[in-house]
Amino acid sequence: MGKEIDQEFEGRRVLVTGGTRGIGAAVAARFASAGASVLVTGRTTPDAVHDAVADRAVVNSTVEFVQADLATAAGAEAAFGRAMELFGGVDILVDNVGGSVSLPGGALVLDEDDWMWAIQANLLSAVRLDRLVLPQMVEAGRGAIVHITSIQRKLPMSWSLPYAAAKAALANYSKGLANDMAPHGVRVNAVAPGLTETPAVRARIRRTAEGAGTDEASARHSVAADLGGIPLGRLGTPENVAEVVAFLASDRAEWITGVEYVIDGGTLPVV
Repeated sequence: MGKEIDQEFEGRRVLVTGGTRGIGAAVAARFASAGASVLVTGRTTPDAVHDAVADRAVVNSTVEFVQADLATAAGAEAAFGRAMELFGGVDILVDNVGGSVSLPGGALVLDEDDWMWAIQANLLSAVRLDRLVLPQMVEAGRGAIVHITSIQRKLPMSWSLPYAAAKAALANYSKGLANDMAPHGVRVNAVAPGLTETPAVRARIRRTAEGAGTDEASARHSVAADLGGIPLGRLGTPENVAEVVAFLASDRAEWITGVEYVIDGGTLPVV
C-alpha cells in the first residue's frame, strides 16, 4: 500500500494556483513527489518555484510554471491555456491563490478597492478557473477540485474582514458546486487551514515583534492568541495542509464530496 500511495498520482495532471510558496508550494511538491505532472501559477518568477520545490526535496518530478495574476480574468485564461498546452487537460485543480488586506484601524479604514481585491483574489479567482476547467472534467466523467478556504470564514478577524467574507463565500460556493458536479463524477471539496507558518504569516509575526518591541517567539504566541489560541500548541506547516489536500484529491477519497476539512490544531471553538 505504501508504494501505491507513493506514486498514486502518476499520470495525473494537476494545476495548483498560487503555487510558488507557502501552502501552494507544499501542495505542488506533494503531488509531484507522488508522480503527478504539475503546473503552478504565481505572480513571481520561475526561480521561486524551483526554490520552493527544491526546499521540499522533490526529485524526479515535473513541475511547470505559468506567470498569471488569478485576480483577473486574463490570468485565469492564461493558466488554463498553459495547462491545456502542456498536458491537454486537468485532472486535479487546487484553487489555493488568495490573500488578505490587513490595515490597522479595523473595518472602517478599508475602502472599495480593498474589498474588491479580496473578492477577486479569494473568490472569483476560483470561480473563473473552475468554469474553464470543469467542461473537460465533465466530459471525462471524473475530476477533483479542492478549494483552500480559511477558518476565518467561521472566525472573522476585524483586521481582515474582506478576506474572511470572501473565504466564507468561497466555502458556500464550493458546497453548491459539489452538489452540481457530483452527477458528472467530479468531486469538489474544501480545506480550511488555521494559522499556518507561511512566508506571509512569518512576516506578520516579525511586524508584530517589531511593533511590540519583543522577540518572535512572543509575537508568535500573540498572533495565535488573536485567534483564541491553538490547543495543539504550535502553528501548522504548509506540509500539514498539503497532506489533507492530497488525500481529498486522491482515489482514497472517492466517496467524499461537498465537505470542508478544517486543519487548525484545534483553534475553532465550535463543533
